[in-house]
Amino acid sequence: MHHILEQAVKDGFKNKYNVSIDSVEFQATRKEFEGDITIVIFAFLRHIKGNPVEIGTNLGTYLKENVVEVTDFNVVKGFLNLVISDSYFLQNFHSIYTTNSYGITKPDPNEKAVMVEYSSPNTNKPLHLGHIRNNLLGYSVAEIIKASGKKVYKTQIINDRGIHICKSMLAWQRFGNGETPKSTGLKGDKLVGNYYVKFDQEYKKEISQLISGGKTEEEAKKLAPILVEAQEMLLKWESGDSQVVSLWKEMNEWVYAGFNETYNALGVDFDKNYYESDTYLLGKDVVARGIEKGVFYKKEDGSVWIDLTADGLDEKIVLRSDGTAVYMTQDIGTAIERFNDFDLNELVYTVGNEQDYHFKVLFLILEKLGFEWAKNLYHLSYGMVDLPSGKMKSREGTVVDADDLIVEMTDTAREISQDLGKLEGYSTEEKEKLYKIIGLGALKYYILKVDPKKRILFDPEESVDFAGNTGPFIQYTYARIQSILRKASFDFSKKIIEIELHEKERSVIKQLQLFPEIIQTAAANHSPALVANYTYELVKEYNSFYQSVPILGCDNENEKIFRIQLSQKANEVIKTAFSLLGINVPERM
Repeated sequence: MHHILEQAVKDGFKNKYNVSIDSVEFQATRKEFEGDITIVIFAFLRHIKGNPVEIGTNLGTYLKENVVEVTDFNVVKGFLNLVISDSYFLQNFHSIYTTNSYGITKPDPNEKAVMVEYSSPNTNKPLHLGHIRNNLLGYSVAEIIKASGKKVYKTQIINDRGIHICKSMLAWQRFGNGETPKSTGLKGDKLVGNYYVKFDQEYKKEISQLISGGKTEEEAKKLAPILVEAQEMLLKWESGDSQVVSLWKEMNEWVYAGFNETYNALGVDFDKNYYESDTYLLGKDVVARGIEKGVFYKKEDGSVWIDLTADGLDEKIVLRSDGTAVYMTQDIGTAIERFNDFDLNELVYTVGNEQDYHFKVLFLILEKLGFEWAKNLYHLSYGMVDLPSGKMKSREGTVVDADDLIVEMTDTAREISQDLGKLEGYSTEEKEKLYKIIGLGALKYYILKVDPKKRILFDPEESVDFAGNTGPFIQYTYARIQSILRKASFDFSKKIIEIELHEKERSVIKQLQLFPEIIQTAAANHSPALVANYTYELVKEYNSFYQSVPILGCDNENEKIFRIQLSQKANEVIKTAFSLLGINVPERM
């Protein structure tokens, strides 16, 4: 509609004022005024001197006379509100109704792909609340970009090497008595995480003993025997010691099995995993070439740096004096490898905002090294997730375990659903499945409806509320519409083009019209919050329609068919939008 009106407005100004207009600003008409589309008249005052109400009235008259879809208009100050015909909305809705996978754009096989990195855990501890926001964001952004018409690869880099891994390994050797996930019944990531904690406890004991023996705290931290042994183990791993490497592989496999359980419970997946044990040496050759190009320089101690002070940053080390790589070196090499592995246009890193500076430096270094694609690197930076104190058990009182949170959400959904008494006639198995759908939907929606950059205070009970801007409220609306569709046991596929639309029907259609654009905007902005809040607005408009007009009880056959079609398409869009957020919808609630 906008492109038809834009041309007509340009023609109208030429006809009425002999003036050429380069662009037209449209808005949705505010609810308190009659109309569907608003044209901002103030924007034209630089071309035409005069009273904006008079200009708006002249333009409105021209449009009503020359654009068949414009049936009426009104002017409020500098805003021209246009009323669009029922026939236009009905034709437009029919087009939406008959479009399969409405809003989703098929990828162009000739376009380069987008890679989205998320999760990227360490193999010395289980996933926690921070990983949950990371995973939900990364997965959803990948799905939204895919829906916008691009080929997408989901990936993670698993931090599976280094001193932190050796700490867990050494503690298990000393105190584990050969226990395994199978012998203990513990998830592998939890078992290994316990030994990381055990290492820290023993390390602190040894530090205290050394301080009691006359060492300074700084000396004690360096000389503690258990740390020295962990450092020796790392050296053995790097030199390929068969026993150390064998233990490392075994314990990491335990962790991967545990991670996969959590990923399956969360409903996220990956197309390719990168491992730090494979990538930690990448980038060293690039640094050597960068020295030749003058991008990097060597200091007297042999360490290699880049000076970014002219770019408003600082100096950054890329190679230690002993020739070993730092994280930046590895990230340079891994980025290059990913663009070599896949035909990529863009790479999105889902990493917390504490790494904002790191990614500014990384992207700038890659630009200076001459990689054209460096300008298409994006840091999907996000804020922390906090919990109200006392709401949930925490491991060591500081970190909320991801698995515990998922269980807690299911339990919360169970308690609230039982209190509401909505599940008569459900089997125990059906109830448990529904509790998981509601609990996880509540968790995901509560996190994803917030702009990624903002910090979140996550309240589990508030998130499972069946009213307001929550996942369960939207899921409940979906289930209600499914119930209507099940009761509509007749053919309602007829094309309806000649009925008088109720204002609430128009509102739902207008909201449906926005969906393709919302997906494109959310993809461009890497923001699932746009999809989440769009879905809430659609549900609000639908519920207002549901409460205002009869659907199955409608006396007019054509109106009844149209309202069922409108309900069906609204539900399809709710389901599609929620799938982009990684959220399931229940058929019954």
